[in-house]
Amino acid sequence: MSTAETSTDQRTFRPTTLDLGDVLLRPWGRALDLPGGTAAALVAAAADPEISRWNPLRAADPAAAEAYLDRCDTGWTDGRTAAFAITDAADGTLCGNVALRWTDREDGLAMVGYWLLPTARGRGIASRATTAVTRWGVETAAARRIEIAHAVGNDASCSVADRCGFPYEGTLRASYRYAGGEYNDEHLHARLATDPW
Repeated sequence: MSTAETSTDQRTFRPTTLDLGDVLLRPWGRALDLPGGTAAALVAAAADPEISRWNPLRAADPAAAEAYLDRCDTGWTDGRTAAFAITDAADGTLCGNVALRWTDREDGLAMVGYWLLPTARGRGIASRATTAVTRWGVETAAARRIEIAHAVGNDASCSVADRCGFPYEGTLRASYRYAGGEYNDEHLHARLATDPW
């Protein structure tokens, strides 16, 4: 079946766990049980200065964290968003997040985003998780194009995109408001399902 003939039913993200050896990508939601509490882990992540600067996480308090988990469950239920907690395979602690969401489901266009806690940075986890989720989205949900958009000043995110084979395609002017501030320019990177791995 060609991409043009791919149905929306086939373009559905279904909950799964992806094993990367030292880390697991586990579906975010109410069923996720992290050491010390899942809501508490989200609140701590939202307080990290780098996460709050580049990836505003609406989980500043326990109630907001629970609402975040509800949104993740809804995204999985309707197959539109695949949000994964990146957890340490040995002790289950939270390392970060990687999420894939449809921006145009019928056309097979998705976007991937990621963040890591300070203890997980510099170990290649964001690149490996992004590559794994991208490949999974292509192979299991017929994603034909996956994009990454990040603030122009977010050099770490730009490096992840480059390492994962998402070529830079251009700058989106005044594209996104980070942390409630002014609109920022973003770099757009993308890879196609047909690009070599």
